[in-house]
Amino acid sequence: MKNLNMLKLSEQSSSSIYQYIFNFFAKLGLPEQQAHIVTAAGLLFAFAVLLYALDYIMRKVFYSALNRIARRTSTKWDNYLLENKVHVRVSRTLLVLLARQLLPVIFVGFPVLTAAIVKFLDIVVLFTIYHLANSLLKTCRDIFRGSNAFKDKPIDSYLQVVQIFLIFVIGTLVVSLLTGNSPWSFLVSLGAASAILMLVFKDTILGFVASIQVSANDSVRVGDWIEMPKYGVDGDVLQINLNNVKIQNWDKTIVTIPTYTLLSDSFKNYRGMQETGGRRIKRALNIKMSSVRYLSAEEITALKTIRLLAPYIEKREREIAEYNKTWHTDSSSPVNGRRMTNIGLFRAYVLAYAKHNPNIHQELTLLVRQLAPSEYGIPLELYMFTKGTQWAYFEDTMADIFDHLLAAIKHFHLQVFELPASDDLRLLGATEPRS
Repeated sequence: MKNLNMLKLSEQSSSSIYQYIFNFFAKLGLPEQQAHIVTAAGLLFAFAVLLYALDYIMRKVFYSALNRIARRTSTKWDNYLLENKVHVRVSRTLLVLLARQLLPVIFVGFPVLTAAIVKFLDIVVLFTIYHLANSLLKTCRDIFRGSNAFKDKPIDSYLQVVQIFLIFVIGTLVVSLLTGNSPWSFLVSLGAASAILMLVFKDTILGFVASIQVSANDSVRVGDWIEMPKYGVDGDVLQINLNNVKIQNWDKTIVTIPTYTLLSDSFKNYRGMQETGGRRIKRALNIKMSSVRYLSAEEITALKTIRLLAPYIEKREREIAEYNKTWHTDSSSPVNGRRMTNIGLFRAYVLAYAKHNPNIHQELTLLVRQLAPSEYGIPLELYMFTKGTQWAYFEDTMADIFDHLLAAIKHFHLQVFELPASDDLRLLGATEPRS
């Protein structure tokens, strides 16, 4: 028993309380070694009771008082402190610091054991300080999220960078305590392994650089609608972290991509569209080329009954009459001089209809243009913006416009091009003479 390594008895005790209790048991006739053991066990039991009592008081009195104060105040930062359990971390840190001061006194009669306990408690203190700092950082994150200046910034990325730095510092100090060497010697040894560290933390380093550049350039914010077809991304940005970006697609699926892909790959951000307040309509009606022709005077007169088109027709009639009179055009052929065409009046009607549509943004670009003819007819493209950016509103507005135009086009003696259907082929076969 006297040769046990963990029970090397010290000749002098530094604690008067320990010495007093030790002398008490020694007077009872206990051997010196047993007196030390009984003294340490008694003090350890008393210390455990003390810690439990302090923890109970904090939970029943301190925590309850803080909760009542937080509920009565109108500020939010105190609520964030409670949500992130800062008060719990503070009380745990105080208890650990108290244990760090008292446990070495309890085991003062066991020098080797005391040294191991002190080293263990130093490590526990470091970890409790880290958890306390982490809770404070999360509280700062929640406070910044509620601020308009930081609402769209990648706060999580900054938090993770600080957390990684804290873990590195705590890890360095823990290794220093375990090995007994200076922290600087450990950092010097890490310098030789920097290439390996760069390889291991490549994604973290790239993500950190990307999050800084994304924030500095304001290219992506939380809440932006982005589109990256390469990764199947088409939805709102939910979170920008150090290593990844979380996006919720319109079908409610969640896509996670590395943060550095925001720099290495191209993407489309619809924030400009949302801030402008208008969503673009860019769709064409394909007009059958064989249906395009000049209009007769009777047909023009009939089209004057269209309220939106009447002012345009009257203006064009004056311009055409003046032009033909000036150049003495031969009216025997409609090709001579200037004439109104059905596609031209239809284009003017579409433009007038869009300008009088309350769902179309009148301050943004508004065009009805004719594109180059193709094997699918003459594309008459509508290029304009709706007054709202919501998806359902946009689709309803665009559908209402094209529903109306598809029904109105026949009044201009035009036809929409479509590939031959089965009915057309059967009709063609029925009209062919039988041999």
